[in-house]
Amino acid sequence: MINRRFFTTLTATATLAVLQSKAKATQRPNLLFIMTDQQRFDALSLAGNTILKTPNMDRIGKEGAYFSLANSQCPVCGPARTSLMTGRSVEKTQVRTNMATDERDITPMPCYDELLSDTGYRTEYYGKWHAPLGRALKYDNAVAPAGMHEWERGPGLSKEYEGYLKGKVNRIKLYNNPEYANSGLQEQTFDHRSYKPNPLDTRYGMEPGIKTDGNGDKLKVAQPDQHGISTVPKEHTITAVQAKQTLAALERLAKRDEPFSLHCSFHCPHSPITPSEPYASMYKPKDMPVPESIDDPMDNSPYINENGRKRLSQYRDHDKIKYMIANYYALVKEIDIWLGEILDKMDELGIAENTMVIFTSDHGEMLGAHGMREKNIFYEESVHVPLMIRFPGRIKAGTKVDAPVSQIDLYATIQDYLGIEKTASDGESLRRYIEGTSNEKDACAVAEWNWRGPVQPNLMVRTRQWKYFIPNTADSKVMNVLYDLKNDPLEMNNLLGNNPKAEKNRKQAEFMKGLLVQWLEKTDSPHLAGVKKRGAVNAGQ
Repeated sequence: MINRRFFTTLTATATLAVLQSKAKATQRPNLLFIMTDQQRFDALSLAGNTILKTPNMDRIGKEGAYFSLANSQCPVCGPARTSLMTGRSVEKTQVRTNMATDERDITPMPCYDELLSDTGYRTEYYGKWHAPLGRALKYDNAVAPAGMHEWERGPGLSKEYEGYLKGKVNRIKLYNNPEYANSGLQEQTFDHRSYKPNPLDTRYGMEPGIKTDGNGDKLKVAQPDQHGISTVPKEHTITAVQAKQTLAALERLAKRDEPFSLHCSFHCPHSPITPSEPYASMYKPKDMPVPESIDDPMDNSPYINENGRKRLSQYRDHDKIKYMIANYYALVKEIDIWLGEILDKMDELGIAENTMVIFTSDHGEMLGAHGMREKNIFYEESVHVPLMIRFPGRIKAGTKVDAPVSQIDLYATIQDYLGIEKTASDGESLRRYIEGTSNEKDACAVAEWNWRGPVQPNLMVRTRQWKYFIPNTADSKVMNVLYDLKNDPLEMNNLLGNNPKAEKNRKQAEFMKGLLVQWLEKTDSPHLAGVKKRGAVNAGQ
């Protein structure tokens, strides 16, 4: 028989549970935005990679929506990140180069986190920033003007990380040091700790700590020139530190009453391509496949001289490129392992159900495709990026979107799903494809790169099957490009340019140019007139 005290207690407990459930249902959702740097679209097992396994990245896509044809707005760090965060074109943000991000007030429009901050969100950002510093001032973990972003403001700038390493991983004096004369070590320019170069490295086989080349001139070694295995222990890598910062932030933010937006921006797999152990040993160079397009002569491509392609012949070396691929995969694998820790922490804290998770990268990495390294161009390996969005109860698990989309749409997507007032942008919410209210077959995506105008194409537009890129002026000597991605997925047969059958592709070229013109009109681009005057097949045609 149930006595009155037991019944009263039972009723009170049930009532409390109902109230807690209702409170949880009405609580404003959180946002966790995770970004890697320079991760190409197929460095992901969900994209079909059978060598690199990324179960935690895959988990976000499988438990939410996976976008198979996501594109960077600009395949260059600073412009890409600024457009992504503000929802505006490169011309609107005015960030056309990486160097422009050092101009604090260059971009006049707010980023999505500033809008969230204005509506009561606690906003925190960890990792690589590389956008205009003026847009970082509202973050709640800022110390002085965007001070926390000294962790990594731009290429080679990692002041706070270097400070973190002091006392944990000593900097070794390599030059003229007998103790390391036969070590084969060199000092990495990013964290100034030693690493063991592989045959792709600029200083491979040279004296440890060497400072001058064979002519006695100062040896110039950029981040992309460094390949090998780092001596930094796994618990102190830049990836580990950035992940631990995010985990600590989750612990704190979960205890607060207000909703949060937390951004974790990993440096890797951006160069230097120098993973630590045990990750470095997970992928053997001998087992890596050589890119099918590595020997592309590119005699009908505007990129034949880009990214130092002719000068850096080692990226066309079938044996050497395998080292880069193996170590690049190791860096991605390390991130994936830490991402698992972050997702598990959300489950442990009970916040996963009410948190929108976005995973993407700012641009890709050529990784030997077409005999090239790095990004900066409109080939798939450079401009095509991973994108997954998970939001339990709002986005159906297992959703796959095959429409070409742009990262510029994320600004509007965040506003839409988090329920904040819509503000002007050059993108549209991705809900239209997630919920199937727009026809994927009619979709297209545009990318920009408006710096190297005289020698490079400036604008790209792609549909599911076709990709088209051109300069933004009528008289440029840079050739127009059209690729049939269905029949030429490696982009080795430009149907325009010097192709003797170029005229037969006029109809498709005109159609693609029309899509680009529509986008330029919509975004009020200063390049609209130049593109309109430009011939669809080639200049003057």
